[in-house]
Amino acid sequence: MLTCNYLGRFAPSPTGALHAGSLATALGSWLHARAHDGKWLLRIEDLDLPRCILESDKTIIQQLSACGLSWDGEVEYQSKRSHFYQTALSQLIESRKAYACRCTRKQIEDAWLAKGFKKQRHQELIYPGSCRDRQDVVPPSAWRLRVEDATLRESVGDFVLKRADGIFTYQLAVVVDDALQGITHVVRGADLLDNTPRQIYLQQCLAYPTPQYLHLPIVLDENQEKLSKQTLALAIQTNSSENVLKALRGAGLHLGLTDSTLFNQSDLSVSQWLERAIQNYKGMIFRAY
Repeated sequence: MLTCNYLGRFAPSPTGALHAGSLATALGSWLHARAHDGKWLLRIEDLDLPRCILESDKTIIQQLSACGLSWDGEVEYQSKRSHFYQTALSQLIESRKAYACRCTRKQIEDAWLAKGFKKQRHQELIYPGSCRDRQDVVPPSAWRLRVEDATLRESVGDFVLKRADGIFTYQLAVVVDDALQGITHVVRGADLLDNTPRQIYLQQCLAYPTPQYLHLPIVLDENQEKLSKQTLALAIQTNSSENVLKALRGAGLHLGLTDSTLFNQSDLSVSQWLERAIQNYKGMIFRAY
């Protein structure tokens, strides 16, 4: 594990190539680390293998390299770290902070329907606690965190740590990885803002330190929806220095970089552009939440 006063990370899921939105997040995270003379790690979040696209991790690595966003240390893959997540889950089970749950999504929705509440599109239903007092563990079962914080319980409820199919969830994996890798600063998109209270609470349950969090404005498409692989966002082009600089300039504009030479001087190399971007970042108020 690297040790320093500032240790950041970028953790993409290999479900497709980097697009303008994910590049903006990567650049923002990288700039924040380099401007603080910190280290920056690369972690591939490939736990949910059925959703991963073959070879897209290599594409992402190539794109980051072409954009000059170098990382420190070896690339970590979550799919190789399940034993760490199981150790953390076992700790929570032994302390009765996690419990087995056999409820399906339909059962959860039906429980709320019985109370007169109908699920809206894209809405995440708060778990009603149906299995909280179960004593038996009958596979296949998911494992949920027993949330005791009143505010978090009302807004999120007991959330899943390990699915019934045996896949560890993002919430548990990212908390364990950040702690074991010694991450001090997390810079990521504002679309993950609602995950932060859950992760801080889980860190407290596991007696882990809490990093500092910054959430960047997300890139929207022409329909004012988040630019994403699901909305068929186009991959950034890195087949020439001109295309790389075009992609970096777009990301820089989104992040609020103000140095006109970053956008108007045509003879900059990628490394020169990044060095100027670091200096520009040091003198600006970074747009974050």
